[in-house]
Amino acid sequence: MIVYGASGHAKVIIEILEDIGIDNIVVWDDAPKVPELLGYPTSTPVDITANMQNSMVIAIGNNEVRKRIAAARSQFSFVTAIHPQTQISKRAKIGKGTVVMSGVSINADTIIGDHCIINTTASIDHDCLIGDYVHVSPNATLCGNVSVGEGTHIGAGSVVIQGKKIGKCCTIGAGTVVISDIPDHATVVGNPGRIIKIKNSE
Repeated sequence: MIVYGASGHAKVIIEILEDIGIDNIVVWDDAPKVPELLGYPTSTPVDITANMQNSMVIAIGNNEVRKRIAAARSQFSFVTAIHPQTQISKRAKIGKGTVVMSGVSINADTIIGDHCIINTTASIDHDCLIGDYVHVSPNATLCGNVSVGEGTHIGAGSVVIQGKKIGKCCTIGAGTVVISDIPDHATVVGNPGRIIKIKNSE
């Protein structure tokens, strides 16, 4: 199993993999700063291509970088890593390469896309639709029927009330309370949430 990214985020993912019985782990990083991570060797991708494994999870918090690596490494089988101490409906669907941390709750008929991060103790209620490469940060709460577009970052402790739609590539600041729909590329902060910037998509 290859964990791509030698970071603190990678440490959490490595421990999830261990908890689900995967321990044949190597860590790739484009510029590794440490020789090992939690006892597993780190290396640039070039160093170990001769011993290439075919399973990978991308341990990069930045949504854009994670998407770029997934496209560049499409020959790999991307693993979905789910901490055993989660509460996930049997009717929820979770995409490839997504990581789900400890204490997460995901309720019925929610769909989580590919290569998402559902971070520690986040709560996603029924009938939500989460696009690819989304990061839902620790303690964030998404009420029922919320949709989140590709590449959006939902900040720690934020709340999105039921039925709201958040566009793609948005940033929802920590502690924000979203009570209205949010367009693509917007940055939103505060309670109630207000748009402070809309980034040019080009």
